[in-house]
Amino acid sequence: MQDTIDLKELLKIIKNRIWMIICIGLIFGITSGVVSQFLITPEYKSTTTLIINKENEDSKTQLSNSDDLNYVQKLAYTYSEIITSRTVLTKTIDKLNLDMSYKKLASCIEVTNISNTQIIKIDVEYRNPKIARDICNTIPTIFDKEVQRIMKVSGVEVIDKAVASSKPVKPNKKTNVILASIFGIFVGICIAIIEVLLNTKIKTTSDIKENLGMNFLGVIPKQ
Repeated sequence: MQDTIDLKELLKIIKNRIWMIICIGLIFGITSGVVSQFLITPEYKSTTTLIINKENEDSKTQLSNSDDLNYVQKLAYTYSEIITSRTVLTKTIDKLNLDMSYKKLASCIEVTNISNTQIIKIDVEYRNPKIARDICNTIPTIFDKEVQRIMKVSGVEVIDKAVASSKPVKPNKKTNVILASIFGIFVGICIAIIEVLLNTKIKTTSDIKENLGMNFLGVIPKQ
């Protein structure tokens, strides 16, 4: 039995079993496509953006100097935590009459601080596009009231309201099929190599010398 396979032998194995490898890749790809299409619930994303303001001499203004901007950027991280707080999300659930827990809603939300800006982006992913949109638009309203109550600041302003998405973001069927097919091809190559390594049959004169350590006197040709 062979213990190792060099590159030349590997290429020969792949060439001799190319159709088996391709078939395994196709099986994995088709299976992934079926699972993505019929077994995985699609999720839709809605996005809204907020801009942070600070009270400046009894008027709400956008900050421009570097010190104020640094302050607001740090404030954005605090705001991000408040957005996903139990208080804000529980009130969102109650207002929209959602059948989900606080933790479930929190897992649907991603809050991002846009680098070097006063902007916070809120992404909501959910299986119903209209509910995702409603969550995305309700959170800023509740958050604005809560942040003014907690921090005594002027609050935030919505830049872009969320809209219902017509296309799901998950699952990515095309990517899943491609990755599954590549993995299937890899599995097929591994199966082909293992098959060769476990094959103890003597096929060539070199197998006699390598595996049995014996010399041969001649070869009887096929009739």
